[in-house]
Amino acid sequence: MTAPIDWLKAFPIQPATEAVEALREGWSKLAARPRPDFNPKTKEDGLTKRLKVYVENHVARERGLLGMWAAEDIIGDVDPKTGAMVEERRTDIVYGWNNDVQAMKLVFEFKRLGKQKKHRDHYLRDQGLGRFVTGIYSRKQAVAAMVGILLDPEDDVVPPIRKALEDAALGTALRLCQTPDGQPYARPSILFAGADFDTEHERDASLAPTHGTIRVSHFFLPFGYPTTTQKPKNGAGM
Repeated sequence: MTAPIDWLKAFPIQPATEAVEALREGWSKLAARPRPDFNPKTKEDGLTKRLKVYVENHVARERGLLGMWAAEDIIGDVDPKTGAMVEERRTDIVYGWNNDVQAMKLVFEFKRLGKQKKHRDHYLRDQGLGRFVTGIYSRKQAVAAMVGILLDPEDDVVPPIRKALEDAALGTALRLCQTPDGQPYARPSILFAGADFDTEHERDASLAPTHGTIRVSHFFLPFGYPTTTQKPKNGAGM
């Protein structure tokens, strides 16, 4: 991976850390017990919209965060000749912050995660992590966040994700940069204490910050009570 010192000096790590911790606190409070409209069966966009509003209205105010929160933020490109949308995407949650000399848009991409391979693929490939590599997500940004919402115990979900990143074909597709000791991810994260690991990816010049890569920190958030995707023998459950 690229030497972190140069770009980290210019990255506003304190506002980014404050945003991460606010989001994690908001999740911990909302997910502490089963709620009718915030639980493992709630759709992904339902969880992220409610989480953003709760963090913005309560946690961020209590913490004195001055940046802007958005959910389902529209990004894309417009053809200046016709006015038509050339490409349109939506980010789950984004925290925007700036001062006189720095600016940051920290994107959080959420995925509901069980222990099945289809869940890992959804998290790691084109609909998940891949968006930060070849897509327009976090354009020109040095840092982004993938957030796995755990539907099964962490030990059944996260180690297989790390193992999957060792696959050479997936590494090529994700344009992974290896760590100095040849690993596809850095563990622990150099950015956030609450992240399980970081991955670093090469990006095309039109998408990349000046140093050419984006670092994605990976967080995994459990509900505050046991959850499982394992269906009971009677067929009931998730």
